[in-house]
Amino acid sequence: MSVSHSSRLNKLVREQYVRLPQDGLVQVTYIWIDGSSEGVRCKTRTLDKEPKSIEDVPEWNFDGSSTAQAEGSNSDMFLVPVRMFRDPFCLDPNKLVLCEVLKYNRKPAETNLRHTCKKVMDLVKDSHPWFGMEQEYTLLGINGHPYGWPDNGFPGPQGPYYCGVGADKVYGRDIVESHYKACLYAGVKICGTNAEVMPSQWEFQVGPCEGIEMGDHLWMARFILHRVCEDFGVVATLDPKPMTGNWNGAGCHTNYSTEEMRREGGLKHIEAAIEKLSKRHDYHICVYDPRGGRDNSRRLTGHHETSNIFEFSAGVANRGASIRIPRQVGQDGYGYFEDRRPAANCDPYAVTEAIMRTTVLNETGVETKDYADH
Repeated sequence: MSVSHSSRLNKLVREQYVRLPQDGLVQVTYIWIDGSSEGVRCKTRTLDKEPKSIEDVPEWNFDGSSTAQAEGSNSDMFLVPVRMFRDPFCLDPNKLVLCEVLKYNRKPAETNLRHTCKKVMDLVKDSHPWFGMEQEYTLLGINGHPYGWPDNGFPGPQGPYYCGVGADKVYGRDIVESHYKACLYAGVKICGTNAEVMPSQWEFQVGPCEGIEMGDHLWMARFILHRVCEDFGVVATLDPKPMTGNWNGAGCHTNYSTEEMRREGGLKHIEAAIEKLSKRHDYHICVYDPRGGRDNSRRLTGHHETSNIFEFSAGVANRGASIRIPRQVGQDGYGYFEDRRPAANCDPYAVTEAIMRTTVLNETGVETKDYADH
């Protein structure tokens, strides 16, 4: 198996240091999204007491020229803490802190999509939007080959791997279960996991989360995933189509409802929202991956449980549609629906903001409205 050299270090040696007392001091790890819109970075500082709320965590800074977020001649970027979690790696009382990134002039960095998402979520807060996102990912060796696959060939065809059990059907379950437990410890609203259709591909679900909480919790879950994989010496890729050919891609299906959709008779509100989405398909495709739809074009082919990227479709229990209404929702007449278009490497802030702009703020076309003065 192709695993990293660091994963072969003696972890028991590390344990004796992790357990040492800290005499009231606290390690706080600041986490942010880098200039790729996909990668996360982190660095750690000492605080003289345990922060009880996000307001207790001071701003910090970093070298943006080393993360593709600034030029070297003016490289200081601000880290503004926005949400705090327990640290499952260094343990209590240490913290993980998700941050927004601001430029030298205090304006949001180009990849800080949380800033506008927060404004939109504040505008629509009375509709109480709930989200649940299904994050698919693929485990790779450090050679870039799917973990557990034959070195010179392929595993058997898809079929036995989805929710599979057994050493010949599942690869990397230790990683998945470690990630799950680490998220629970941290306070991430992880709600499930399962093996996916392609071998070495997995999924975890986060939610239900209201408003801006969705993006915050999914990004932290991603950070924890990458850190757990680091310990095991493998790589988690969010590439929407890591293997060409007759293999499923990876998405980030987004389940969504407003308060009126969740009430009796809410199906009519679900159908109204889907109608609005149908008229703004191109806009959503552009924001559902970091490259304006180019990544998703490899995945949304109309095959392997996906819709065609050029067409909008909706249906009850239809996993080949853009929008799926769960069968139970169709029977009950209220609930939620699932947008199956977002790519695995989407920014959840961009996805949830777009859904709110279209279904609640009633925006149309490909342009977005600036609500800065509202």
